[in-house]
Amino acid sequence: MGKFLRLFVLFLGVLVVNTSCNAYQKTLNNPDTSVKYKAAEAYYKSGEYRRANRLFEQILPAYRGKPQAQRIIYFFANTYLQTKDYYLAAYQFESFIKSYPKSGRVEEVSFLAAKCYYLLSPRYSLDQANTNEALDKLQIFIDNYPNSEYLPQANAYVQELQTKLEQKDFEIAKQYHTIRDYKAAIRALDNFIASYPGTPFREDALYFKFLSSFEIATNSIYTKKLERLKGLEDIYSTLLRYYPETLFIDDVEKKMKQVNKEISTLEQPITSTK
Repeated sequence: MGKFLRLFVLFLGVLVVNTSCNAYQKTLNNPDTSVKYKAAEAYYKSGEYRRANRLFEQILPAYRGKPQAQRIIYFFANTYLQTKDYYLAAYQFESFIKSYPKSGRVEEVSFLAAKCYYLLSPRYSLDQANTNEALDKLQIFIDNYPNSEYLPQANAYVQELQTKLEQKDFEIAKQYHTIRDYKAAIRALDNFIASYPGTPFREDALYFKFLSSFEIATNSIYTKKLERLKGLEDIYSTLLRYYPETLFIDDVEKKMKQVNKEISTLEQPITSTK
């Protein structure tokens, strides 16, 4: 009995899908734009955005210049957003703004257009052209609508995108340490810290600056070694001043013990001579 019921439910499901597909195909082929308009809105409201999108695309030319056009373009743009076609969504939202600059939806549509660019931003390790464009679009929205209900979300997007750019720049600077180009690493990390004083990657940047400086100092020639080892004390002090409970405390303290021991050894002959 259970097996028969499952087969019946499966058959019923296939029948419903086929019927739905046939009805949708008939609507697509129907020359009556008003029928397509009603069907498009029905599909939109039920969350069937791909079907709604095709119907809105078909009827839009027929409604250009008519009162319904504003509503259709808004829904049409949003179907692209809902189906994650962010390039086309942004394009349609921006077309809406150009066509209806005095619409009551302009603020919302401006935010949604900027949101599309935010959603196009890739992971930090990839090219960040879209991220920079998204930041520009979001800043324009924030400037134009400083009291918008969407402002908190826009600011959150800006913060997230800015952090992504900072992470990319930090990873580039860190890469110099990874390939053992320690002098280049120190320059890049110094530039990073100066450029992003409030970055969440500042602690990591100071740590890798310490590591690169440590490698240079401990492997220096005799005439430069003492000065470079003492220079590590400043980096160590800066790191602990800003991050007294740093996650890297065990490693930096271990290395500083080695540094202090080498400093004492190097200073010993000077003390004896005096």
